[in-house]
Amino acid sequence: MKLKLAIQKSGRLHEDSVKLLKECGIDISNGVNKLKADAANFPIEVFFLRDDDIPQYVEDAVADIGFVGENVVYEKQKQVEVIDKLGFGKCRLSLAINKNEEYSSNYLQGKRIATSYPVILQKYLTEQNINAEIHEISGSVEIAPGIGLADAICDLVSSGSTLFMNGLKEVETILQSQAILIKNKSLNAELQQVLDKLLFRIQAVKKAKNNKYILLNAPNDKLKEIIGLLPGMKSPTVLPLAEEGWSSVHSVLNENQFWDIIEQLKAAGAQGILVIPIEKMIV
Repeated sequence: MKLKLAIQKSGRLHEDSVKLLKECGIDISNGVNKLKADAANFPIEVFFLRDDDIPQYVEDAVADIGFVGENVVYEKQKQVEVIDKLGFGKCRLSLAINKNEEYSSNYLQGKRIATSYPVILQKYLTEQNINAEIHEISGSVEIAPGIGLADAICDLVSSGSTLFMNGLKEVETILQSQAILIKNKSLNAELQQVLDKLLFRIQAVKKAKNNKYILLNAPNDKLKEIIGLLPGMKSPTVLPLAEEGWSSVHSVLNENQFWDIIEQLKAAGAQGILVIPIEKMIV
């Protein structure tokens, strides 16, 4: 039995979804305009669908699981289960207004807001006790203030360059979003086993991306201090060097701590520090 996975057929999540599968050792080939592909070396078939349709397909069990943006899941409100955050496709759903306008907490009262995400926006407005008029439009939301359709917009933002080019400025973030893995709530035991195998591979890839393997040379009289700076997976590996009084220390550092710890290692006497990317990390 094959696990049916839905991913975006084109757009900002497509390439990273295919790349993640490849990094998990899953070989798929979808060809040009092909809407379905089988993996050659894993019990999975991939459907290439519109991002907005993926939650519905997963709820209806047309697909068993899907890679989709958090923003889409929360907007569509389908009965699916969120399994994991995938770490790519990061963006935010934000409010933006004319760059020349002064913004305050009550700015949006009575205003017209253009968006492709009326459900998420209405929830935010209700929570903030704001009474505003929502104009639901699809595509090119950022032009709405310029043509007099709305006073503000609520749209996805990555770099902010599109807002800038349209004379807008970001004033509030409503939702932080990234690609997530969702599944049908009634997945049977056999398909769950396949999903567990896929999740095992995804976690190994994600951990590898968030960590770096480091090697360094340390004087033996500084070993205790240097080892104390290295968390690693369990404890650092220490090997004697040919030069007496020195050891080679191997460990793993999390990306978020990396530069701070490297500076401390240098200050403690570490030399010849090498940093190596990790392809997979099984813990």
